[in-house]
Amino acid sequence: MLRILPLGDSAITIEFGNEIDPRLNAHVVGFAQAIVDQGWSGIFDIVPTYRSITVHFDPLQWDSAALVDRLKALPRPKPGKAEQRGALHEIPVLYGGEWGPDLDDVAAFAGLSPEQTVTLHASTRYRVYMLGFIPGFPYLGLVSTHLAIPRLSTPRTKVPAGSVGIADRQTGIYPTVTPGGWRLIGRTPTPLYRRTNPTPFLLKPGDLVQFRPIDREEFDRLSREASDEDH
Repeated sequence: MLRILPLGDSAITIEFGNEIDPRLNAHVVGFAQAIVDQGWSGIFDIVPTYRSITVHFDPLQWDSAALVDRLKALPRPKPGKAEQRGALHEIPVLYGGEWGPDLDDVAAFAGLSPEQTVTLHASTRYRVYMLGFIPGFPYLGLVSTHLAIPRLSTPRTKVPAGSVGIADRQTGIYPTVTPGGWRLIGRTPTPLYRRTNPTPFLLKPGDLVQFRPIDREEFDRLSREASDEDH
């Protein structure tokens, strides 16, 4: 059952539940797309999260009560159909070393070797539940409980773009340089933020991510190719 809450005079939040669950998130992603498909004028942004959607609107064009009625009247897609919307992305990652300075700590937490930790992290096909924290940052899940290490007690002041991290049951990729407290286990040469692309962020909610371990030589080659494409 939908729970619709006002956020001031220019936004509405639609709640679908209160847990991290792929079927629930599929409802969220599918319903967000259904709103986009309406092409309603005066809707500024539609932001899906793990379990809710926030709709930002122009209060001069929309009465919130009327918008709520329109939202309630929209058909709700079946979760299976929503799950099929997402694209599958293979993301190459150079694990450990200066590219993943927390890999040894994550391995110790899990009671595994670093190599076993890499294999376990890369063995899961992760769902993009939402984007947030900074533009384009994908929250991916769910991580194996063995790897569900808490965030750093003191965040780093500068995390390189492409860094792959773990925080509890989530893993994610930093699209740009930013402070951050996730445990860094590797780095991808694949740009998540493409400033010259009409769709600048590679991943979107509902997509799937499969990590692929690579060596330094392939990392350097893919980094050069990405740099050439950006210029």
